[in-house]
Amino acid sequence: MREPDNIELQHLHEPEVESTSDRKWSLSRSQILLILLRLGIISDEVYRRGDYPIQALPEGAEYIIEIINRMDVSEAIEILRNALVEHKNDVNFLQEDYHLLERLVHLIPQHEGEEEDKSSINSDENISHEFNKNKTYLHISDWSLQSRLEATLIHYHSPYPEIRAITDPIDDTEIFVETFRCYFIGFFWTLVGSIINSFFVHRMPNISLSSHTIQILLLPCGKLWEKTVPNMRISIAGISFDLNPGPWTYKEMMLSSIIYSCSAGVPYSIYNIFVMKLDRFYGLKWVTVTFQVLLTISTQFLGFGFAMIMKKVCVYPSKALWPTILPTIALNRALMNEDANNSVYGWRISRFGFFVVVGVVSFFYNWIPSYLFKALSTFNWPTWFNPSSIHLVNITGTITGLGLNPWPTFDWNILDAGGCLTIPFYTYVNRYIGSIIGFFVIVIVYYSNNYFTAYFPINSNKLFNNKAEIYDVHSILNEKSQFSDDKYQQIGPPYFSAANLVLYGAHFCLYPFAILYQFVTEWDSMKASFMSVWISFSDAFKSKHSDGPYGRYADDPHCKMMSKYEDVPDWWFIAIIVTSTLFAVAAVLFYPTETPVWGIFFTILINFVFLIPLTSIASTTGFSFGLNVLVELIVGYSIPNSGIALITLKAFGYNIDSQASNYITDQKLAHYAKIPPKAIFKGQLISTLINIIVSLTVANWQLANIPDICDAHQKDKLSCPGANTYFYSSIQYGEIGPKKVFSGLYPVLKWCFLLGVLLVFPCVWFKKRGPIKLARYFQPSVLIGGFLDYAPYNLSYFTGGLYVSYFFMYWIKKNYLLWWEKYNYILTSALSAGVAFSSLLIFFTVQYNSHKLVWWGNTISEQGIEGGQQSSVWLDASKAPDGYVGIRKGHFP
Repeated sequence: MREPDNIELQHLHEPEVESTSDRKWSLSRSQILLILLRLGIISDEVYRRGDYPIQALPEGAEYIIEIINRMDVSEAIEILRNALVEHKNDVNFLQEDYHLLERLVHLIPQHEGEEEDKSSINSDENISHEFNKNKTYLHISDWSLQSRLEATLIHYHSPYPEIRAITDPIDDTEIFVETFRCYFIGFFWTLVGSIINSFFVHRMPNISLSSHTIQILLLPCGKLWEKTVPNMRISIAGISFDLNPGPWTYKEMMLSSIIYSCSAGVPYSIYNIFVMKLDRFYGLKWVTVTFQVLLTISTQFLGFGFAMIMKKVCVYPSKALWPTILPTIALNRALMNEDANNSVYGWRISRFGFFVVVGVVSFFYNWIPSYLFKALSTFNWPTWFNPSSIHLVNITGTITGLGLNPWPTFDWNILDAGGCLTIPFYTYVNRYIGSIIGFFVIVIVYYSNNYFTAYFPINSNKLFNNKAEIYDVHSILNEKSQFSDDKYQQIGPPYFSAANLVLYGAHFCLYPFAILYQFVTEWDSMKASFMSVWISFSDAFKSKHSDGPYGRYADDPHCKMMSKYEDVPDWWFIAIIVTSTLFAVAAVLFYPTETPVWGIFFTILINFVFLIPLTSIASTTGFSFGLNVLVELIVGYSIPNSGIALITLKAFGYNIDSQASNYITDQKLAHYAKIPPKAIFKGQLISTLINIIVSLTVANWQLANIPDICDAHQKDKLSCPGANTYFYSSIQYGEIGPKKVFSGLYPVLKWCFLLGVLLVFPCVWFKKRGPIKLARYFQPSVLIGGFLDYAPYNLSYFTGGLYVSYFFMYWIKKNYLLWWEKYNYILTSALSAGVAFSSLLIFFTVQYNSHKLVWWGNTISEQGIEGGQQSSVWLDASKAPDGYVGIRKGHFP
């Protein structure tokens, strides 16, 4: 066997030690310390000193040590070899860890007692030592131990450090979860949050109580209940429960958080109700409460039912990380103070202490860019040199331009627009590269005046008429708010800005590309996913699952722990799908929605087709996109000249996959936190119903009682940006129809579908044949998604986050992994929570009553074109032939 390099340590050869569980481990003190180092319990400095007391170790650490102690080397080798195959192209598996596994397997002895030349590994070890001074575990000093250690982490914990950082390898099934207080507190905050979120969703900018904000409020509520409510047993309708069973637990906190997260957003169909009922839009009188209930329940719960068929695809597999949910668990653990307060590279502060300090600093700092010195938020300093230069503003402007700015903001709200401390660094880089390419495409389209774009603002999501004015959709509608071809022939079609044109092209390119590329490169996993979906459906009608509830993932450590809890019967989900579908059919059958029944089944089918590839991409990369544009296009062609039919089917077409993704992520949260599946099901179901009732109540009250709601100058800023966009899209795709817009005005957009198909071939070739280091992290679906970061957003919302992502998600994670595991997700949660509380206070204290602070630091970023004081267009439409641009009158499509 090749003898690896040894690290000289004073504690290297010490005798066996007694475990705290009165069982003898055949491991030396140095070996136990190496295990603790790998688990992140001690730092490299402590390991080198060897002075850490090992008499009282965390229960999870003892569990891992016990497995290592009794594991046979042959078993470890088999696990490592399987891991090398399974994670060969896994971008979330740390590359240096993968190389460590390769070296461990490479050092397997061929014959007992045989010694081989070790020169071939020395150079690798030296390189590792040079670049990984804070990762001692990468140096092979004890081959047998480290082989068993890495195998144990992979097979009995998790192969990913971010998961090991927020989960435990063992589960205490005796911890309180489904308590009355847990449900009561969770549903109470669901009620409060739904009221606030529903009321302010129509404000620009909106105000909301995020899940992280509510998590902070759940802790004092649970502790207060624990200390003040008497402990007594109550029976209601034959159900008995303890009112206050004991200390507020981690699992109760997590379940309450998940209950709220189900209702953290506002039902998508609320936009339907506003656009249908409000007189400034369609002003339909038949939109009764019954119709609203049918529409909202069906759109919300169809996704709920779809979550069942995705459990074996995006919940059970360890590769399905869902990076965006990890901060929620990290914050939960920090708030509950379940933290070994050990020193990490000199940082002794606990996770909870770190959260408090960062959150307080973020709370007070946010006053600066949000109120006192707004130029630090919209830090468009390049435009300050000449705020009247249309070309300078086009390229560098934050408000109306493309945002090319080396440092565009000091505001965490903008820095974190792309999830810089949440999604993996490679995802962020792929998306940013796409944004840069999109930047150049937009510039070329604009400055070549392609499709008359030079007559409109370069980066806008609005529609324009042929005089470069905002398109007034009411000017082409009759008195019944229906499309009038006579009026349309006078006004003409709507025109896109350059950025909006490129954005739509990217959408049409992305849809075929994403699904085809995912199938070609991940055929085995896609095939297995569809098989899992079929098994889920077939098992739903059987008394027992054909291969158990967890199927081929039964050996996964987290699935093993979850198997102790009774699973939710699949037929429950099937029942929800059937009931929701019946509600949807009733909504279009008994009300004049101009929507055929087949449209409901079509939208369900298209969501089903895209569900697996979309959730597969999101579960590993953190990148997601909706089907709204695709559904609008297809429905616009299938049911022409009907805006009502379009927005009705759009609600289903977009929301089914969106809601399915939300429910799936909650189930993954429960999977990580070991919350019983039935508890999650009940919590999600009731929470969603509460959210629906509250949202409908608030919406109807606002429509009846708030004057000028959805007007651009509404006094409380309730200008309804979402509802207005919804209405405009219903006119563009529904009343006018994509046949006129895309076939007659922008025929190039149709070819973007073909482009998406053709791009699959070179991207697959590069992924399989390109340079290994580049191909490993090449994610073309995410890269194309970078084109979507415009109109109205731009590069300024993602450039600052790129620096932050590099520093924390790459450099810190690579060189100071223990610090990253302990503090990274706490950092993003604390920053976001501080901003949320601060923003609410700022709104209700100084913004609501218009206490404006006027000085240079609050006005300089809104000078000239950026502030709307000068025109944001390059070419003057009034100087065009006949005083207007675009297609000539009499030839409108």
